[in-house]
Amino acid sequence: MAADSTPRILPTEITPERVYERRREFLTGSLALALCAALPARAALPAWKKTTVGGGQTANSWREITSYNNFYEFGTDKEDPAKNAGSLRTRPWTVSVEGECLKPRVWDIDALTRAFPLEERIYRMRCVEGWSMVIPWLGFPLAELIRQAQPTGKARYVEFITLHDAKQMPGQRWPALDWPYVEGLRLDEATHPLTLMSVGLYGRELPNQNGAPIRLVVPWKYGFKSGKSIVKIRFVERQPISAWMAAAPREYGFYSNVNPDVDHPRWSQARERRIGEFFKRKTELFNGYSDQVARLYAGMDLKKYF
Repeated sequence: MAADSTPRILPTEITPERVYERRREFLTGSLALALCAALPARAALPAWKKTTVGGGQTANSWREITSYNNFYEFGTDKEDPAKNAGSLRTRPWTVSVEGECLKPRVWDIDALTRAFPLEERIYRMRCVEGWSMVIPWLGFPLAELIRQAQPTGKARYVEFITLHDAKQMPGQRWPALDWPYVEGLRLDEATHPLTLMSVGLYGRELPNQNGAPIRLVVPWKYGFKSGKSIVKIRFVERQPISAWMAAAPREYGFYSNVNPDVDHPRWSQARERRIGEFFKRKTELFNGYSDQVARLYAGMDLKKYF
């Protein structure tokens, strides 16, 4: 990413991980931490580059990030994923890259993690319900994987398909959504330098409730646009129908860009509450990443293409 177009944040500005530094909190830690500890041992993450790419704000704590989540595959309440995600087994795991590309491939998750240099990206993340966090993701630009796959001239969109296994994901036993969860991006959105495939946070592997072992992160869009526990990436010619578009097309459009001027039919999007803070703050267009991404939507009616 060009140095003159990317906001910077110093590593010293990141909130310390007090949940790990205090023995008492470690011993009485959250259920989310206990669930992760109970999982089988995994290969350590490869060496990664600690960058300063981010939004210039203090990151939320590990506890906040891993205990308040949207992940309907494990329940619809924000606390459900941390309680229920221990049933997910992330090894063995493969990600199939297919569709309109010259080099389709089925990746083992550990081989995929080693194939592209990992780096830290500290991103603001905004949820459509009006809450937000700042998260230090660990991953690689999706553009790197796309370059390796070599999309054909027919490829205009990228479709992401997530795991469908009701035995591992108890929330899929009910039709809250049409499973599996499907998401999509335009190819130029997918190759934008900010779009990340995350395999960790705070320098550790992703906890199950945060989308392990690999998830999409698109910081200028609402959080539901970031598919979790991905098993398939497809290059397609036609615009994918995402899970939330299929469930409620009047409420959730394909683009899902953070836009304070487009209200959800049931609530305003003009303000947000950062987890850990009492007062609300004004919502920024494109979640504050306008300088980086506004050009992608030049000439578009952002109220029509919401």
